[in-house]
Amino acid sequence: MRFKNIMCCVCGAVCDDIEVEISEKEIKVYNACKLGEAKFHELRSKDRITKPLMDGKEAKWDKALKKSAEILKNAKHPLLFIGSETSTETVSAGIEIAEYLGGVIDSHPTVCHGPTVMGIQEAGLPTATLGEVKNRADLIIYWGANPMESHLRHLSRYAIFPRGYFREEGMKERTIVVIDPRKTPTTELADLHVRIEPNKDYELMSAIGAILNGHDITKAVGGVDTDTIYKLTEMMKNCKFGVIFIGLGLASSVGKYRNLEKAMKLVRNINKFTRFILIPNLGHGNVSGFLQAMTWQSGFPFGVDYSRSYPRYNPGEFTTVDLLKNREVDAMLIVAAGLAAHLPRDVVEFMSEIPMISVDISPCPTTLLSDVVLPGVIMGMESDGTIYRMDHVPLGLRKFTKPPFDFTKSDEDTLRQLFEKIKR
Repeated sequence: MRFKNIMCCVCGAVCDDIEVEISEKEIKVYNACKLGEAKFHELRSKDRITKPLMDGKEAKWDKALKKSAEILKNAKHPLLFIGSETSTETVSAGIEIAEYLGGVIDSHPTVCHGPTVMGIQEAGLPTATLGEVKNRADLIIYWGANPMESHLRHLSRYAIFPRGYFREEGMKERTIVVIDPRKTPTTELADLHVRIEPNKDYELMSAIGAILNGHDITKAVGGVDTDTIYKLTEMMKNCKFGVIFIGLGLASSVGKYRNLEKAMKLVRNINKFTRFILIPNLGHGNVSGFLQAMTWQSGFPFGVDYSRSYPRYNPGEFTTVDLLKNREVDAMLIVAAGLAAHLPRDVVEFMSEIPMISVDISPCPTTLLSDVVLPGVIMGMESDGTIYRMDHVPLGLRKFTKPPFDFTKSDEDTLRQLFEKIKR
């Protein structure tokens, strides 16, 4: 059977034109990139976790759920980490559990675009949708971003190649600028590659802002000569609709969230001359969904502590790596995230010392460290839900098949069942 208009939840682009053909022997995927195609093939993966595990051995669902509830109930300060490859409804259920237990809840922004979120808190986000970019943008700037490797269909669906309502000739009517210290596959497509020195982004943005405000620049800034700075500034001022796509290269440089704050203020300044926006190139599928749900329910975007019965937010204190490094939590629930493969070694060593529960679809270092492993349900394939694209647009997911078990319908259902066990 062939299913059309399926959404891919691998990255923040959330392509919605995927077609999947399922037969008894194989799965065929059309229109998806290599990353997306690999995700859809996980439906039939031989490594798929289909039964609950306790201490590495198969167990009954009720027994595994009961032990998970006991671990969390008996913890004095548990940490819940809700990954980005699950629905916004799952996030909402996790927040309820964290608040009830007086624990901490966190997600991927804590180790990726957290500085971007903090920059938004400082300066506000001058943005629009990817549809606006496709139909209107004639100047596209990738700053610290390499979508040719991180978001494989970003350029072909939303940014450079597609024909838009006001850009009928597609790429011919667009100018591409890449600001990056090194050559990447994306720089090969650029009309202008601004090869900035590492960690000099703030200085370059300050120079562009100075020119916009009528001041002169007489020497190179961040390894970029004055002619290039003036050329880039004129391109920004004279375009009809410009966009800066912000990547982790900017968020991870020296300056962190101050770089993003500066970028947003720069875009606001350019809007005195023309229409200009900024969009973060969020890496995982539903990073924005966690931020949205967390902000609705607590007033804060990530790293929220409920130990005093009200939400507290302080990056560097209530965020995952800091809590684990300081040994301030005594149990963990991890949903749809491979933390043990990405965090610092001393942090992972501490994770191995405390009780852990994982909700995941396949074995990984995190499940190997877990006392209880609950089978995950693949979002957008086996369960419905809501996902937020990188431009913060909510999209409704429709399932087209069923999970290979009947004890849970979705990750949200798993957390709801777990919550009932905890309360009882």
